Amino acid sequence: MYSITIQLAADKTLAPKKSLIRKWARAALSKQIESAEVTIRIVDSVEMTCLNSTYRHKNGPTNVLSFPFHLPEDIAVDTPILGDIVICAEVVNREAAEQHKTETAHWAHMIIHGMFHLLGYDHETDIEAQAMESLEIDTLRALGFANPYETGEDPIS
Repeated sequence: MYSITIQLAADKTLAPKKSLIRKWARAALSKQIESAEVTIRIVDSVEMTCLNSTYRHKNGPTNVLSFPFHLPEDIAVDTPILGDIVICAEVVNREAAEQHKTETAHWAHMIIHGMFHLLGYDHETDIEAQAMESLEIDTLRALGFANPYETGEDPIS
């Protein structure tokens, strides 16, 4: 079972329906882990700029940030708490237009990308990036979306 909490802290017309967000998150989780708790927060560029500055020491907003939760070793839980994903609606929608993608496809990619970060995947090295991108491509393909990396652009800022 997956507990996926969605927080809308931005104009809700800029984000996909919660049911789609949950569908994409479950797709990323389903072949990796049987149960999990996750929070997905949709924010505006002001909040994302603050988070990006605080946690990555970078100016301006970014598309998605993942905050994995690290449970102390002496505490046991029935359902793993993976952490939080924060997505900037304005940035994701702007990137979709710039990359000539549908907003739906780009949102699906950002949700799935964030979920794989919470599952422990990263893209710091070429080998890590290839493994993570392969999982993203397979998950997106199963949902009916094209390979987001075929544009030649790196959509993850």
